[in-house]
Amino acid sequence: MNNGFVRVAAAVPELKVADCAFNVGKIAKLIQQAEEEKVQVVCFPELSITAYTCADLFHQNKLLDEAIKGLKELQAVTFSTSAAVIVGMPLRIQNQLFNTAIVLQGGQILGIVPKTHLPNQNEYYEKRWFSSGANCNIQSAKILNTEIPFGTDLLFSDEKFTFGIEICEDLWMPIPPSSYQTVEGAEIIFNLSASNELIGKHQYRRQLIEQQSARCNAGYVYASAGAGESTTDMVFTGNGIIAENGKILSESERFNFDSQLIINDIDVERLVADRLRNTNFNHNNPENNYRCIKLEDARYTHFDLKREFAKHPFVPPIDNRDESCNEIFSIQVGGLAKRWMHTNAQTVVVGISGGLDSTLALLVCVKTADKLGFDRKRILGITMPGFGTTGRTYNNAINLMKSLGISYQEISIKEASIQHFKDIDHDQNVHDITYENTQARERTQILMDMANKTNGLVIGTGDLSELALGWATYNGDHMSMYAVNSGIPKTLVRYLVDWAAHQVEKSSEEILKDIIDTPVSPELLPADENGDIAQKTEDLVGPYELHDLFLYYLVRFGFSPEKIMMIALKAFEDIYSEEIIHKWLKVFLRRFFAQQFKRSCMPDGPKVGSINLSPRGDWRMPSDAIAWQLAD
Repeated sequence: MNNGFVRVAAAVPELKVADCAFNVGKIAKLIQQAEEEKVQVVCFPELSITAYTCADLFHQNKLLDEAIKGLKELQAVTFSTSAAVIVGMPLRIQNQLFNTAIVLQGGQILGIVPKTHLPNQNEYYEKRWFSSGANCNIQSAKILNTEIPFGTDLLFSDEKFTFGIEICEDLWMPIPPSSYQTVEGAEIIFNLSASNELIGKHQYRRQLIEQQSARCNAGYVYASAGAGESTTDMVFTGNGIIAENGKILSESERFNFDSQLIINDIDVERLVADRLRNTNFNHNNPENNYRCIKLEDARYTHFDLKREFAKHPFVPPIDNRDESCNEIFSIQVGGLAKRWMHTNAQTVVVGISGGLDSTLALLVCVKTADKLGFDRKRILGITMPGFGTTGRTYNNAINLMKSLGISYQEISIKEASIQHFKDIDHDQNVHDITYENTQARERTQILMDMANKTNGLVIGTGDLSELALGWATYNGDHMSMYAVNSGIPKTLVRYLVDWAAHQVEKSSEEILKDIIDTPVSPELLPADENGDIAQKTEDLVGPYELHDLFLYYLVRFGFSPEKIMMIALKAFEDIYSEEIIHKWLKVFLRRFFAQQFKRSCMPDGPKVGSINLSPRGDWRMPSDAIAWQLAD
């Protein structure tokens, strides 16, 4: 297993109905291909040795004998391969015929799993030919002169992962066998299927697989009969699907008459992380006593991942971004609306810098006022120019507040900061942390006092990424009365502002577009000789897109620094060098641990996504914990 990843494959071979020799030849080729691709488990469709649509031929001795002969040939093929192979075939056991999944590895037949639920509502009534394995008391079956474990209670495991098996109709039941198997420890489920096509069925099938993999916190590998099946009454299209915890990773091409091998890497470590957080995910049915069959350990433990990783895991996919942004905004607005009504505050007070974060907070305030039917004049925006404020951000702040129709004020912090430098005997020409934080705390003092003056609430503008890095002045911009952006990472802020630009007055749209294009900066140091922003945050702490990816995998799944490094290298392979990623990951780890004390007393704010750093909710961490180290 490569950093927790298991390479799996769904195989859809070219088949001929009732031609076991032809089918076995095609299956053998796909097994060899899977071995070349370093696949650890490969799954074939239901009854793939004979084909699914043999109908009453299943009662013919010749077909059943040929199937056994084909199994023997495949057993020989696996002597020279390391992958576990799952194939489907009809099997006679004690005067009964079962639709089974056979697991082979290293030239051995490891186990036989019979189908539990037999369909009786379509053109192929399986109960006409097969018996269910549900109530079968047989513990083993003699196949090719060897006693093999048999039953629906089998799981297969090596030292790194465990898998279970269900067959086609099993998935469509109210409680599929995989639900029990995953509770008993299976991280991956393999489904040998023969599911015909009907109008709308493909989408429903995909949803079933997505939902079952999500419900079970599992990987799900689905291999269905292909176009070589009989089309007497039904058409089969060869669905190969690999899913992980509710997400489709790979799919086959439907209506393809050629053999296909669909490969991807399932992150078992990620699945286990979710299960560890769900204390209800445990063995609680003493009647489910599964037998675990030992697999050979994988021959290939290192391979280049086929898995793709999103550069921005917090950003919704483009095809549903509008819906997601609307929902995120609604959560922020819903949280602030409740707090505003509960406190009976006359105003909400927000500091407007002309940057992305304060813009998003202001837009949330505007949408909240509109939702509650309040006059927008009850929103008090205050811009507080300082030593680093540029004309661009200043003008954007003023123009945005005017265009949105809120109350606004301009209060310079320069004279107050200079006075404070005198009070504490600090040289204002020394642009150190004292110089910067004096300004941040002066701004917060103004906001708090104006909130007192107007019976208002100070709305925080800091985002999730800043909380993770501790990129906030303690008791400065770190503090507010309600922090609407505390669940929004920096990479998502830009998309939300862009989305909101199309939801507000036309007069605000152009201003918002320029704010989106403005470099991220606290503007606490003087501008350059051209009057432009000199202090760019990402030059100091690193690219936010890297830090957000680090944050996601550290907090959401508890991955090691080495695994996070591997994922970042894969996600940003064409953008950042290994040296750059390594540098900023070390910075992230150091800052994330060292700055916990700021998060331990952060203000209230709405949780929006799967990650939140509130000490009252998702993240409870000692401030004195030693930082994880990343090897040089």
